Amino acid sequence: MELLYWDGCPSHPRALAELRGAMTAMGLNPDAVAVREVDSDDLARRERFVGSPTIRIDGADVVEPPEDEPYGLTCRVYYSRDGRVVPVPDRADVDAALQRALTERSHV
Repeated sequence: MELLYWDGCPSHPRALAELRGAMTAMGLNPDAVAVREVDSDDLARRERFVGSPTIRIDGADVVEPPEDEPYGLTCRVYYSRDGRVVPVPDRADVDAALQRALTERSHV
């Protein structure tokens, strides 16, 4: 699990708290999240970083961005399941991504 963020965007602490809450609810260690700052455009391109915050589980984004989404230092927006624009992924999307990862790991 990793949370990538750009310090210019204020929503990453909330995303981290919500991710850790979801992990705790599933019996996972909330301290296992690698928190990494993306602080340059070069690093954003190398990391395929489409904005802050970005949560990845086993390298997969919990909410896949559109293919044409540019990489860079910016705040990321998400759409909640009820259609609102929000600054962090919907908890249901995070829960689903965690569950997928747990299921895939149990089949290995």
